[in-house]
Amino acid sequence: MKIYHGIITKSGAAKVIVIDSGGERELPLRLDLQSRSSAGFAWGYQGAGPTQLALALLADVVDDDELVLYHHQHFKLAVIAGLPPNRGWRMTSEDIHSWITGKQKYINSIIVPF
Repeated sequence: MKIYHGIITKSGAAKVIVIDSGGERELPLRLDLQSRSSAGFAWGYQGAGPTQLALALLADVVDDDELVLYHHQHFKLAVIAGLPPNRGWRMTSEDIHSWITGKQKYINSIIVPF
């Protein structure tokens, strides 16, 4: 399990620290997957920084770029935009997996073959 800590530095920059069995590291922006905000992460509203954070978190948890690109806007709206602005937060990879699983179950329930 990974633990994600969103922090606001003294300079006001938003960063996410990932803690797992390998230690501690900063969450990369994943601009290679899609560039929404080269300026960095943000949360607590619906903008470019929160979009980049949603993308990076999903990409760190699942090894499926197509799934990440499909769900990152929904994840931003449902989770990232609701985080407290200008304050720290914490979530786990299990929290993110649970959100993805719930989303997939919902999508599968509305797809009805005819």
